[in-house]
Amino acid sequence: MLIQGKIINVLPERGGTSQRTGNEWKLAQYVLETFEQFPKKVCFEVFGAERIQQFGIQAGQDLNVDIDIDAHEYQGRWYNTIRAWRVAPYDPNVSAPAAQGAAPTPQEPAAAPQQPAAPFPPAQPTAQAPAAMPAEPTDDLPF
Repeated sequence: MLIQGKIINVLPERGGTSQRTGNEWKLAQYVLETFEQFPKKVCFEVFGAERIQQFGIQAGQDLNVDIDIDAHEYQGRWYNTIRAWRVAPYDPNVSAPAAQGAAPTPQEPAAAPQQPAAPFPPAQPTAQAPAAMPAEPTDDLPF
């Protein structure tokens, strides 16, 4: 999934040693604010020292970020993981899928409404309205 926006915060890197394999690991987290009409903030992570260095993400950058979203369970609770697998400088010619209810971006024109393939069945005549009821007084106060 592609998200586009500006990096508004770079969180401190975390690292450690895997208990299972004994290998070193590093994780960096970033907060991106989207370019939508109603901007959203997304905190995503980059895993691995090589990728952190390769991407070189800095606060204030406009980026196209390809992410994977996954969830895992721990002690009966569920946690989301949003992990970047590709990061590139912002390119307005590459459009992210529009969020539901979001206004179209300048490079994404609004889609014209499509006509149904087959017209709806013709309207059925409605039942006759009952005869006019006698006029009621205009004073409908309960007291």
